Amino acid sequence: MKVDHWQAEDGSLTEQTLRNKLQRLGYSVSRYVYPPGTYFPDHTHARDKIDAVITGQLRVAMGDHSVILKAGDFIQVPRGAVHSAEVIGDEPVVSLDAVKLR
Repeated sequence: MKVDHWQAEDGSLTEQTLRNKLQRLGYSVSRYVYPPGTYFPDHTHARDKIDAVITGQLRVAMGDHSVILKAGDFIQVPRGAVHSAEVIGDEPVVSLDAVKLR
């Protein structure tokens, strides 16, 4: 699992700048807010996607590996990859869910 981090050359991290970056990479982007305690059990998606975090902390697990995403972090989830996700801590997670355009 490779986590990408927001880079200084990307400018200031805001919801809009992160959305713009994901759209330039060829993704359709939706915004979600997940309260503390939210848990998504193992599941898959039919299309490649990216999970990106604007605020809060989100643990994503695939196979025997897991990472905690923080503000500006994003991870690619290949279509068909079994994975789970969980909000960590007391802060809601504001997330951008990006699905690869065909």
